[in-house]
Amino acid sequence: MNRLLLGLIAGIVFGIIDVLIMIPLELEDRRTAMVGAFLDRFAIGVLIGASALPFAPTLQGVVVGLLISLPSAIITKAYAPILGIGVAGGAVIGFVVGQWGV
Repeated sequence: MNRLLLGLIAGIVFGIIDVLIMIPLELEDRRTAMVGAFLDRFAIGVLIGASALPFAPTLQGVVVGLLISLPSAIITKAYAPILGIGVAGGAVIGFVVGQWGV
């Protein structure tokens, strides 16, 4: 499958999973937080599918996941959950795009 298309699909799935994880949380502005989280995770998938960094696909996913998640983690001061989910999801998407992306 095309790398970019696979990244788009993986980003949508990752975004939906992240929004589902946020449902039980008490948030001041729930809609804004969920839209922002979805777009962060969607961007991770798209950028992994669109980029070609000079190292292993899983590591590429980790790097992209970290870089995209870092601003949100700094703003919210919720470093561990945001960076952890971003890096883990990036690694999985990197692996998937590396294995099945053309």
